[in-house]
Amino acid sequence: MNYFLFDVDGTLTPSRGIIDPEFKKFFDNFCRSNPVYLVTGSDKIKTVEQIGDDTYNLCKRVYNCNGNDVWERDKNIRTNKWTLPEAAHEWLSEQLTSSKFPLRTGLHFEHRPGMVNFSIVGRNATLGERKLYVEWDKEYDERDYIAHNFNLKFIDLEAKVGGETGIDIAPKGADKSQIIKDFELDGDDCIWFFGDRTEKDGNDYPLTQVVHKWRQVNNWKNTWEFLSWFQESGIAN
Repeated sequence: MNYFLFDVDGTLTPSRGIIDPEFKKFFDNFCRSNPVYLVTGSDKIKTVEQIGDDTYNLCKRVYNCNGNDVWERDKNIRTNKWTLPEAAHEWLSEQLTSSKFPLRTGLHFEHRPGMVNFSIVGRNATLGERKLYVEWDKEYDERDYIAHNFNLKFIDLEAKVGGETGIDIAPKGADKSQIIKDFELDGDDCIWFFGDRTEKDGNDYPLTQVVHKWRQVNNWKNTWEFLSWFQESGIAN
């Protein structure tokens, strides 16, 4: 059997955006014919906002917050109660103060089950403000720099670049790879994963290291192309 795992932001939807209506119809049918799981850094509320209750509930299981808050439809399977240590919070606050990016919009720390999302521009940013930060980060690699230095300083924690503007922070090992323990596989079973942040410092990377096969995607259109090809080739139903 083939199992299909998907990131959400940048993979099934535009980053922080709503799923395309035509792709949603295709993906819903894909979920009805194949075992589909979501593995996202976002919480349940945000994920439902992006893909809708119906699509969320068509998935076999959803691993929110990088697998730290696990749901099967409306049933909570487990939730990690970890909180960010004060020393790490203070260090990140210093990065927020010292960043040369000129704009701050608020909600720079978003506390989620088992993890924290940290953002210099802030999660209250509009799409236009987010775009400004994306261009800044492409030029200066600020998130990579912060994540790298955080990991050197806090050896029991791990920071991974996630989405377009944030950094996901959690205890070491409490990343997307942790979900693999839930799969009991037979000899011919294969786990596929689709994500957009599969580079080494990206939050999709840990999961690429424990699944059988994975695909880097550039956006939801790219995912649609892959899945259509999978159906045509008989890999998926």
